[in-house]
Amino acid sequence: MTSLRELLRSPPPLWREGRAPAELAALMRDPVHAGVGVPHGDGAPVQLVPGYLAGDGSMAVMARWLRRIGYRPASAGMRLNADCATATLERLETRVEARAERYGRRISIVGQSRGGSLARLLALRRPDLVAGIVTLGSPAADELAVHPLVLLNLRVVASLRRLGVPNLLGATCLDGDCCAATRDLSRRPFPADVGWTAIYSRTDGIVDWRACRTPEAELVEVDASHFGMGLNVAAYRAIADALHRFNATDALVRAG
Repeated sequence: MTSLRELLRSPPPLWREGRAPAELAALMRDPVHAGVGVPHGDGAPVQLVPGYLAGDGSMAVMARWLRRIGYRPASAGMRLNADCATATLERLETRVEARAERYGRRISIVGQSRGGSLARLLALRRPDLVAGIVTLGSPAADELAVHPLVLLNLRVVASLRRLGVPNLLGATCLDGDCCAATRDLSRRPFPADVGWTAIYSRTDGIVDWRACRTPEAELVEVDASHFGMGLNVAAYRAIADALHRFNATDALVRAG
């Protein structure tokens, strides 16, 4: 079967990623940043998961905004999201399970890029913990449908792992048995009782936008760079709508 990577005639224009600072500036000027015009939460917990080679700090603006509109965001405890997917998923599961027990309810997850892919895997593995996920530029249909320079970076990171650098994904994560069970997990149907909003952009300079589209998710298209998707006004509106919907549905489940 032909993959999305094989269908991709040319890589996304990398220069599009230079827009991220302008996206942040636009967000700071927009009323949505102050919580105007979006539904507010009831103190529900939200787990944030950063993208590949990013850490918790990359989602600090979103965390402050979520607190402003009535949610309890939590970081993923990641300085650098570059470890083996299986090991990272296990740590994320432990954190989300602890929060679900603390609040007595399922958790909503917002993940950017690889963070969204991890959110999807956790929802597949533990739907009892997850009310819904929002994925930002996450290539769910083909995890490696990304810019060639990112693929090259993956190989470099795997080489560093062979040299003994800890907490990095290795060659067996990409091609071997290390993450075979996780790859099998990713092929399962998405659970019907977990919400999923997939936000994507045709002007994404890193990920092939077609890989972000899947019939299992509610699709929301925005005009954003890949790095700036976590700072984009339209994405924030979609996130607020999705979280409100996830928590309303979960409240009905808990009441019934």
